[in-house]
Amino acid sequence: MGEWDGPGHQTGAVAPPIFQTSLFTKPSFEEFTRQQAAEHENYVYSRGTNPTVAFLEERLALLEGGEAAKCFGSGMGAISAVLAGLLRSGDHVLFVNNVYGPTLELAEYLRRFGIEHTVLAEATADIEDHLRDDTALIYVESPGTLRMKVLDVPALTRVARRRGIRTVMDNTWSTPLFQKPLASGVDIVVHSLTKYIGGHSDVVGGAAIGSREVIREVFYNGHQLFGSVMSAQEASLVLRGLRTLPLRMEEHQRNARRVVDHLAQRPEVQAVHHPHADHRPDEEIVRSQFTGFSGLLSFELGDATFERVAAFVDGLSLFRIGTSWGGYESLVTAPLRPGTEAELRSRGIAPGTVRLSVGLEGAERQIEDLEGAFAKL
Repeated sequence: MGEWDGPGHQTGAVAPPIFQTSLFTKPSFEEFTRQQAAEHENYVYSRGTNPTVAFLEERLALLEGGEAAKCFGSGMGAISAVLAGLLRSGDHVLFVNNVYGPTLELAEYLRRFGIEHTVLAEATADIEDHLRDDTALIYVESPGTLRMKVLDVPALTRVARRRGIRTVMDNTWSTPLFQKPLASGVDIVVHSLTKYIGGHSDVVGGAAIGSREVIREVFYNGHQLFGSVMSAQEASLVLRGLRTLPLRMEEHQRNARRVVDHLAQRPEVQAVHHPHADHRPDEEIVRSQFTGFSGLLSFELGDATFERVAAFVDGLSLFRIGTSWGGYESLVTAPLRPGTEAELRSRGIAPGTVRLSVGLEGAERQIEDLEGAFAKL
């Protein structure tokens, strides 16, 4: 699998070739049946495996320190395949920290198939008190969505392993460069490749990474049957993004640190949520688990109403209004909608929360844009 070995291979091409094909023929029917019986490690049909995609999967597994990876057509494709592929009726899932909204929507949908869940938005030391006899999976984000709270991942996985419970962690925020959940005992790492790893806002994809055994299970029960396939063209774009990932992440980090420090000094800002903010109580955990920080952060505007949040967002020009993150461009969004203040507070999210994806335009321009928006409040 993933046998392209660089410029020394055949034509000397420096970029992996795009195998734009839907199927792969075999020299005999016996060989066809043999390979089809182990499609996770043979090229039979591109819904299952494709050489370009397989090369990307090998690179991702190496970066995360896993044995195997499987790529999908989106981040939610990866998450759906993992949850649906590993769980069965009667299982319970514990979601820890603020988790990506569509992931929890999927969890609600799975109730109709007899899969229950609990959400523990606040990370606590007594996580064992929230486990049940039927808990089959603990799913975490660290840092968590919007609030950017950091978990003690090794402590959590020790509890899970003692109880025989699998763990899944979304590592999209950090990328494999800045955090290695598998090294902390996590069983499966998921990514939205749409974000930093793709890095150019021109491809949608996802990945799951772990042991060969668990990825094989995800492949047959989740990927093959649900069909969230990554194409060779998409894999090629993600591979392009991987080539500059270290350089881009250093610049995202450099810009974000300056933006965080600036926001912390603004009187309109009640709190800044990013691991770089040194007032956080989990500073020791941050130092032990992260080698760097990405550019996604949030902050809380004081005296927040929908009109005030909208005025700030609309007052930005460099930060464009958009839902994703991780590309060159700086983006802004906010969770508040008219009349949803109480609902947000019930989830531990301040109504004045604004999310920024700090891009690569430079901290000077980004801070100037933020100052212009503050001036319009």
